Amino acid sequence: MSQQLPSRTHIYRNHHLDSTRWDPYEPRDDDIVISTSLKSGTTWTQSIVRELVAYAMRQDGAADADDLPQVDSRSSTWIDARWGGPVAEMYGELALQQHRRFLKTHLPLDGLPYFPQVKYVIVGRDARDVFMSLWNHYSSYKDEFFTLLNSDPNLPGEPLPRCPEDIHDFWQQWISRGWFAWEEEGYPFWGNMHHAQSWWEYRHVDNLLFVHYADLLAQPQVEIGRIAYFLGIECTESTLQEIAEHTALPSMRQRGIERDIERQGHPIFRGGSNTFFNLGTNGRWRSLLSEEELAMYEETRAKVLTPECAAWLEKGQVSGSYETSAATAS
Repeated sequence: MSQQLPSRTHIYRNHHLDSTRWDPYEPRDDDIVISTSLKSGTTWTQSIVRELVAYAMRQDGAADADDLPQVDSRSSTWIDARWGGPVAEMYGELALQQHRRFLKTHLPLDGLPYFPQVKYVIVGRDARDVFMSLWNHYSSYKDEFFTLLNSDPNLPGEPLPRCPEDIHDFWQQWISRGWFAWEEEGYPFWGNMHHAQSWWEYRHVDNLLFVHYADLLAQPQVEIGRIAYFLGIECTESTLQEIAEHTALPSMRQRGIERDIERQGHPIFRGGSNTFFNLGTNGRWRSLLSEEELAMYEETRAKVLTPECAAWLEKGQVSGSYETSAATAS
């Protein structure tokens, strides 16, 4: 565990990411940054934080609390998305946001500027479960999205290849090859294990909160309480329950389908929000990956993760309770 404060040591630029888009970022003292590698509960956590922020606004008497958009590029900007429009325009829109800002990143900590006044929520998930969700995600990309990613004359590096037709072919390259030279896994995206380890090294830093996908599944109300406490938002137990219900997979899928209808289709996925909000379950890899393929996972895990980080990433830590004195109100 590093006893130093985090610092940025790598630049991440590829078909999806551009970490230099964080360079002009000027934090507010109450900013929230939500970081996952990918397919680890990003939108789920953003939606939870959105509900908590809106609740806090209502408690403060803000007349516009109910106008806070559902999670999208307007309410929760993914800053390092390479296709996110002109940087100056993006930061101009961020400057106009009056609500407590909650931003999205898929960057490891070694590619992100660190600020002690910002709250960072890091979400992890077993790499094998990430893989299963990523296969559904990647194999459902529309042709138009590949064109958007790869047709830019300023594309940094190689274009994103098409998803292999065989899931086992995808596994073998994803678990044993990195897109970036300093990574061991994640091709053709970026490292999932590397992402977790980069944050884990600084778990002693008090403005970092680690949340695990399995814990959110097992005890959503408890985990939402932990997030609320970390963000300094007092909630009643009934409010935590309401947020858990509102951000459950069926509810989020239905809202996504309604947005698909409004915009006459989904810009990225065949099958739209039914594809994006897929099964939301863990353990499907058990009936798919062979002993040889699991041995590949174990080999990469040993290279990238410390034993402690590996244990957390595989199983999480069901909390059981949270600090009720600050997280809940009577």
